[in-house]
Amino acid sequence: MVTIATWNVNSVKSRLEHLIKYLRSEDAPDILLLQELKCTTDSFPYLEVEDCGYNTAIHGQKTYNGVAILSKFPIEDITRGLPGDDNDQEARYIEAVISLDDKAIRVASIYVPNGQSPDSVKFQYKMRFFDRLYNHAKELLTYNEVLILGGDYNVAPSEIDVFDPEKMEGAVCFHIDERKKFRALIGLGLTDIYRAANDNKQQFSWWDYRAGCWQQNKGMRIDHLLLSPEAVDLVSKSDAYTALRGLEKPSDHTPVWCMLG
Repeated sequence: MVTIATWNVNSVKSRLEHLIKYLRSEDAPDILLLQELKCTTDSFPYLEVEDCGYNTAIHGQKTYNGVAILSKFPIEDITRGLPGDDNDQEARYIEAVISLDDKAIRVASIYVPNGQSPDSVKFQYKMRFFDRLYNHAKELLTYNEVLILGGDYNVAPSEIDVFDPEKMEGAVCFHIDERKKFRALIGLGLTDIYRAANDNKQQFSWWDYRAGCWQQNKGMRIDHLLLSPEAVDLVSKSDAYTALRGLEKPSDHTPVWCMLG
């Protein structure tokens, strides 16, 4: 059994105690995809993470963004940056091949832009990022590999994935244009494994820090693991790990994971 999780850590240095607690717990994933590191590649806390038994692949950026792959298994063939725009300097994508005893898994940690507001330049960047991700995922699927594209997609796919669909309609992370981009990825043959494994269960992965949203469960499911058909065939279960969100000074996201048997 191999467990793979994705988690927007919202500053790896601010959340280092929580990260180490997670990596040392009985619920620790074998492979962890991190987003929003908010640190440069050279300032990542390598020693602390490696001391927990993990190999690392990091694509950092000062103050903003940053993505990582942590693995108990060897990490090979690392790609930093999403293909399709050589001028894009934001650290939002890292991909690698994880070598298991009996198979190889290609994984990517993805931090899709938030978009700020539907009428902003940043929203258009988000749309272009989704288009690049679509093109790259389409190519990756031709490899017929066990493929997992995990990360903070900053989009809730369906009404069940937000606490108040009427209030959220047209807002960033639940705008129809974003949801269409997400559905296009699914249309390639990828599977939103949490939803596939949990049918109509409502579970969020992000809660605003403000107005008691965590305590009142007013959140959104915007963190996803998208799997190729070859990966889906191996999955035994998928869920969210909410314990970290309830800690003192937590990330506003919680990990989402799946288990491959």
